[in-house]
Amino acid sequence: MRIKFELDASISGIMENEIRLAERAITAGVKDTAEHVQKRWRGQIVAAGLGDRLARAIRKRNFPDKGDSISAASLVYAQPNRKQSASAADVIDAFDKGALIRSQHGMFLAIPTPAAGRSPRGARMTPQLWEKRTGLKLRFVPRRTGPSWLVLDKARINVKGAAVADRRRRRKALKTVEKAEVIFFLVRQVSLKKRIDLARDTRDAGDRLVRAVMARWR
Repeated sequence: MRIKFELDASISGIMENEIRLAERAITAGVKDTAEHVQKRWRGQIVAAGLGDRLARAIRKRNFPDKGDSISAASLVYAQPNRKQSASAADVIDAFDKGALIRSQHGMFLAIPTPAAGRSPRGARMTPQLWEKRTGLKLRFVPRRTGPSWLVLDKARINVKGAAVADRRRRRKALKTVEKAEVIFFLVRQVSLKKRIDLARDTRDAGDRLVRAVMARWR
């Protein structure tokens, strides 16, 4: 006995159509879920008082960039810094986990006050950088209780509240502070409380992904 099987052309077309539907549904569902997670993470960061700028460090990438695929995937992330200085990803991770931060290069962590002014873009303000930029020398003030200080004696303060070098051509925009101005607080360590919970939104994303895919697979 000889039995011959042939695939009906209509059945083959139905299968191909289902595959295309699956590709579109999965790709769209993955992108939708990734966008949702990105918005939730950014919202947590802003709600925690960490600012819009840090929230914008949360990015996403879709794979593939174009077209549809059953193997579609998305990555929601904070871009790490290739340099040795801390990046937005490090800050977000610290507030997500809670962290105890100690100095890696000395006895103290130097925390700038508003009088330190703004650092160059992408750089972390340090006492060494501050002295180099201003040409001024800081004085160490040890304290038995509370943080120690790095101060500037008889500081010149500009209209933005930052201590600067005294230059005659800018004298009208400056005022002299007779007492020492605190430029940096010096602490042994800083304990950061957990202020965001990124894993919560990640767990919820699993159920959302299933619903998003099934809603489009019609």
